[in-house]
Amino acid sequence: MVKGVETHIRQKNQPVAAQAKRQAIGAKQHLLLVLWGMRKRNPLLFWGGLVSMSMVFGASVALFTPIWPNSNTLQDQQFTGQGFIKRRSPVDFWADASQYQISRPVNILIMGIDPPINTGNNASGVFAGASDTMLLVRLDPTNQLMKVLFIPKDSQVVIPEIGLEKISLANVEGGPALAARVVSRTLNNVPIDRYVRITTNALQELIDSLGGVEVFVPQQMSYTDATQKLEINLAAGWQTLDGDQAQKFARFRDSNVGDLERLQRQQMLLKAIRDRLTSPTVLPILPQLARTIQSYVDTNLSLIETLAIVNFGITIEPQNFQMVLVPGNLSPLSLDPSSYWLDGVGINRVMSEYFDVQPLGGVQASRRRSLTSLKIAVQNASGDPKLSDRVTQYLRSRGFARVYTVSDWLDSQRQTEIIAQQGNLTAAGDLQQTLGLGVVEPTATGDLNSHLTIRIGQDWKQQSDEQKSFFSTGE
Repeated sequence: MVKGVETHIRQKNQPVAAQAKRQAIGAKQHLLLVLWGMRKRNPLLFWGGLVSMSMVFGASVALFTPIWPNSNTLQDQQFTGQGFIKRRSPVDFWADASQYQISRPVNILIMGIDPPINTGNNASGVFAGASDTMLLVRLDPTNQLMKVLFIPKDSQVVIPEIGLEKISLANVEGGPALAARVVSRTLNNVPIDRYVRITTNALQELIDSLGGVEVFVPQQMSYTDATQKLEINLAAGWQTLDGDQAQKFARFRDSNVGDLERLQRQQMLLKAIRDRLTSPTVLPILPQLARTIQSYVDTNLSLIETLAIVNFGITIEPQNFQMVLVPGNLSPLSLDPSSYWLDGVGINRVMSEYFDVQPLGGVQASRRRSLTSLKIAVQNASGDPKLSDRVTQYLRSRGFARVYTVSDWLDSQRQTEIIAQQGNLTAAGDLQQTLGLGVVEPTATGDLNSHLTIRIGQDWKQQSDEQKSFFSTGE
């Protein structure tokens, strides 16, 4: 229970059962309306709120009791246990639930869990598997930002009493408490306030309930495993994927780059779900969605905390939703070529800029590198087959020593994107000013080897006079 916040207020002369029923219906209606209002502003929070809502309303007892009953338990289990709720005025909880707000930055660990085989009737057993996906989400009410740090499941970390292992095993060995402990210690002792675990089956159920999602498949995806009775066959280009296909799209793995391209596709899938959730046909099926995913979610967020998070999401603008990949490198020469080795210097920068956590031992984050020394990939999405080479030559003529061209992006786009592949938003903004066009894309969906990726759009036809002169003379 959050300290200083009442979970419910009993009204006079009302039987407890009748009061609980009225409160449950009223709160559910409020949440549905609030969630629907925020669907276009921040669909990830929309879905997160919907997931938490379905869990909370799954049983009447959840209306009044958090999964973890007190802050001491939270502290014992590696979570801060600190409250983060404030009320604008002392009102009845059920009369105006929108009064509950986040009072400080909050860090939430989200894990997508592969259910173990043969869990039987053990409901909690489905959450005992390895974490196939791991995200650390920061909600910052001061700056109105939502930041998502993607942690590759093959990241090599030290797990207490086990040793060097993949981070995905932390949940297997010690549940969310150990997973949070490992993540916190790995990322400069970042505080973790709460957790959410979702089984991987939830993705398939969600997308099927939505009637499928439109996704741009960047390459032909073909894979067959007779032992697992698994077959993946997705053509390149725009596709409408059902739940099974979407799960295969998200989990398809190229052995050359380990888990990294898979994480990029997960970001693309999140955007596709966002687009689907903007459809007016979704509202009538919200209760059905909530019931569908109820058994796929485990969290220590209370009802009041969920309400505060949903209310926070209403105020978030799309450009304030940032995604970054934890810095690191693959090690093709190791015994496990897919292993991901974290970059301590990069972690110091990302944790300082995104989570306001300073490096351990008082060491300051690395000094800013000059823009021209960064690795910059140029990718053509303009429809003009010669433009990427011209842009690369232009940048080299302006002193960019590590710029290079990568394969074209098959989907033509109007606007140029400067993708902050390693989360360096300052450098991406500086490059945008240098080019005089484009938008900064705060995701890790560019070339895996780059610091920044320029995805050229059709707006290059409106480049500056200096650029026009360069391209016309063919320098």
